[in-house]
Amino acid sequence: MKDVKPFHALTTILILSGILPGCAVEMKCEASGCPDDAKITASVQTLINRPPDVGPPDTVHVQTLDHVVYLSGEVSQGLMKQSAEDAACQTPGVTSVVNNISVTK
Repeated sequence: MKDVKPFHALTTILILSGILPGCAVEMKCEASGCPDDAKITASVQTLINRPPDVGPPDTVHVQTLDHVVYLSGEVSQGLMKQSAEDAACQTPGVTSVVNNISVTK
């Protein structure tokens, strides 16, 4: 009877190791990114550059990987930082935005 418990534990571990990876399946794109990433980046960059006051010395860089938009750079006003994030959030295909823009003033 004592030998049965380790057998059941081993069986349970083997079964769970085969089932659990299937629970964590998530849609991921290839290492080079999703096919729509370049389109998303271009759309977000266009929206951010549309207002005339977001030009030099203010600079915002946009990069997209797996439908996540990464914003970086420097702006002179906090409102510009928020506007860039809002533009990225409203772009079709974007799942989330990481805003690393710093405000210089």
